[in-house]
Amino acid sequence: MGFTHFDENGKSVMVDVTDKADTVREACASGKIAVSRQVFRAIREGSVNKGDVLGVAATAGIMGAKRTSELIPMCHILPVTKCRVDFDMDEEESAVYCTCTVKVTGKTGVEMEALTGVSVALLTIYDMCKAMDKSMEIGEIYLVKKTGGKSGEVCNALPPRRSGLQDSAGAPRRELDIL
Repeated sequence: MGFTHFDENGKSVMVDVTDKADTVREACASGKIAVSRQVFRAIREGSVNKGDVLGVAATAGIMGAKRTSELIPMCHILPVTKCRVDFDMDEEESAVYCTCTVKVTGKTGVEMEALTGVSVALLTIYDMCKAMDKSMEIGEIYLVKKTGGKSGEVCNALPPRRSGLQDSAGAPRRELDIL
């Protein structure tokens, strides 16, 4: 299959989706930020000087997902109908996992919106905690699952995670809850 973002002269173009049918499309992306034990405790206890880290990061992730077309040049402007950002805190790893799920009824998918949502949420955690630790590491950002459109359902394998994940309220979570 050839690339669709180039015209016959090799010039970058936005794909024409005019004739495509509107379908329900959903995408889920995930990523993590590894932090120091001190930062992990401060996030969990809500004692970071800048405020509610996960609350602000969730809002930032939603805003990022909705503004993806302003950041990624060839992305279409999409009428996002659902966007949810969730966090799982893994004390053993001293890491916060982020999952962003985006849904739309439209002519093109929302994978980039989900990936952008995760990225912006994790960057917001970094920003809010950088006074405490500048060695935080963001990574493992990937598309977990997408549905709808011509390619149908796509599920990518989860990277290995340790058991004992907790949501931001401290409740245990299973890996399948993330999907």
